Amino acid sequence: MKGLADKPSYIIELLEGGVTLEDVIDGHICERALVEKSAFVVGDLGALMRQHVCWQSAVPQLQPYYPVRCNSSPAVIEVLASLGLGFVCANKTEVSLVLEHGVPPESIILSGVCKQLAHIKHAAKNNIQHLVCENEAELSKISRLHPSAKLLLQLTTEAHAAETSMAFGFSLKSCRHLLEAAKDLGVQVVGVTFHIPSSCPDLQQAYTHALSDARCVFDMGVDLGFNMNILDIGGGFTGSEFQLKLVECAVRPLLDAYFPPLSGVQVLAQPGSFYVASAFSLAVNVIGKKVVTRYWDSLAQGVNNEDTEFLYYMNEGVYGPFSRKLLGKSIAAPSVHKHVLCAEAGVYPSSLWGPSLDQLDQVVERCLLPQLSVGDWLCFSNMGVCGLEEFSGLSSFPQLPVYYTVSTGDWYEMQEAGVTLDSDMKNFSMVQYSV
Repeated sequence: MKGLADKPSYIIELLEGGVTLEDVIDGHICERALVEKSAFVVGDLGALMRQHVCWQSAVPQLQPYYPVRCNSSPAVIEVLASLGLGFVCANKTEVSLVLEHGVPPESIILSGVCKQLAHIKHAAKNNIQHLVCENEAELSKISRLHPSAKLLLQLTTEAHAAETSMAFGFSLKSCRHLLEAAKDLGVQVVGVTFHIPSSCPDLQQAYTHALSDARCVFDMGVDLGFNMNILDIGGGFTGSEFQLKLVECAVRPLLDAYFPPLSGVQVLAQPGSFYVASAFSLAVNVIGKKVVTRYWDSLAQGVNNEDTEFLYYMNEGVYGPFSRKLLGKSIAAPSVHKHVLCAEAGVYPSSLWGPSLDQLDQVVERCLLPQLSVGDWLCFSNMGVCGLEEFSGLSSFPQLPVYYTVSTGDWYEMQEAGVTLDSDMKNFSMVQYSV
């Protein structure tokens, strides 16, 4: 799901007459039964629209800026751009991708820690004005290469530092010095950005500290003559409507107190996983199988217990679309393709592995599955935030085929939102899906 062809063209399968995403997956599995059984991805573009509607309904005061690193599929960029989202880019490749889809420079923020000089120059050349700055060294680079930039200062938070074990950004204690340095260099500072991870156990406390610190930075900036008008509360949105409402409950009263509408401050957020996680499903094939027997002593004296475990090897692993497992993220157990299921089949302890035979290439450590055979298929949902984005050195690996779909109901809703195939989404062609 990464990369951009010279002239991107996407065929969308229009689902009519009660056809479901499962039917599409089933159809492509049947096609592969006659040829090589390679893994593939099915993308539900309607899910992007549904998440957008959910976002606008739950947090209308937060303007969404999509972080391209979450999923840089050109199809995703084109749909989200047509819905009017802004974009957060970490490098010149992402900036070029977004610009090529007609996104105006004023709707792009160049983020990324320790930016390369070429990326800053590229932003200046393409009139990308908003850049994130996290320390004095970055400020010095930006002042030389992009003196007209408008900076968002990266404020570190305790919650983010606890998750990453590395605190990027500036603390409240050091912000006065950074603001004064920017003023001396003649660089504009227009706002603050921070990030609260979704794993934070106390959202209320985390946002209280972060927004009160941001308010202090705004006040310092105004005292020094800066026009402080952008607040970016970052990401940390899982895709769950319930979690989004928890964030909204924590943030809304704080924004009303520190950054009320009459203040003129534009409040942004970065919903990445929220938009794309549920939009993609991955189908993989079982290419190997191994049975092992585990023994352990029972509490009853002289009694031994044994447990049969099945190890299944798939044609994709952590060095491909499951790469986030290497970053400590868990992979949910898959569903079994329906042709394998039997009403009376038992389930057994199982583990799922990639094809490399590497000890690190364990995708799911333990789950319960019916007994599978080589050639059976497994379906992983919520795979929109996956792929090779974190490992640029692997970007030359073959890409998985992606089949895009949209239901008639979702397509009509997208048209009502102003999305048109001929203009906003000119790189798409629609075909009717037939079972």
